[in-house]
Amino acid sequence: MSAFDTTWLDLREPADHAARDETLLEAARAFLRGGGPSPLAVDLGSGTGSTLRAFGPDAAVRWRLVDHDPRLLDAALVRLEGFDAVERVVADLGTLPADALAGARLVTASALFDLASRAVVERIAARLAAGRIGLYAALNYDGSTNWDPPLELDSEVLAAFNAHQRGDKGLGAALGPSAAEALRTAFEAQGYVVRVAPSPWRLGADQRPLRDALLAGFVDAVGETGAVEATGLADWARARRERPAAARVGHWDVLALPPED
Repeated sequence: MSAFDTTWLDLREPADHAARDETLLEAARAFLRGGGPSPLAVDLGSGTGSTLRAFGPDAAVRWRLVDHDPRLLDAALVRLEGFDAVERVVADLGTLPADALAGARLVTASALFDLASRAVVERIAARLAAGRIGLYAALNYDGSTNWDPPLELDSEVLAAFNAHQRGDKGLGAALGPSAAEALRTAFEAQGYVVRVAPSPWRLGADQRPLRDALLAGFVDAVGETGAVEATGLADWARARRERPAAARVGHWDVLALPPED
């Protein structure tokens, strides 16, 4: 699976937290707390623990962090002051050993399923349904990025970036912008009640470091596709750096809960 460094994850966390749909987040909290004493949440692709910080410390809740990268799990513990009951599991997110989900009331993930294949999503939906486990999956990229002011090459660059997002990131051919709809379809097929809500990044003048990192990511990804002529891409990136733009990056949050008895 693609590796992420802590610098990028730390940069994006404030934008992620601001973007999350509060109604779905609170509904996820309520479902988790309704799981009896000491319910367990399992965070897939946990990185440095951003999802836990979005939920906030709760002495009644246990967390299990699951990631393929032990370095990120180590970094998470440093950043999770106030969370007392946290365990770590290093695992392949594509196969997920049975003990990774054992005892869970809720599975969470942030900015994960757009990196996964449809087969992975359907497999996880089936496994969660077998245990009547809920899913809260936030910040699934939807393929829209709007810069202000716009530039002539924006649409061509975005199309190439979105094509790159569908490449294999270590979990099969990635869903990219189709992730939220794939989650809805897979969990509704299991009889779940699915709710979705937009959770766009809105990056302004005070978020220059994140905008610059986003721009660099666009250039690297588009450059790998070869779909945009190199000189044109370099000129586009130079113009973006010289005329710092606000940006709106589209995401969707998904909450899928098993039907009530």
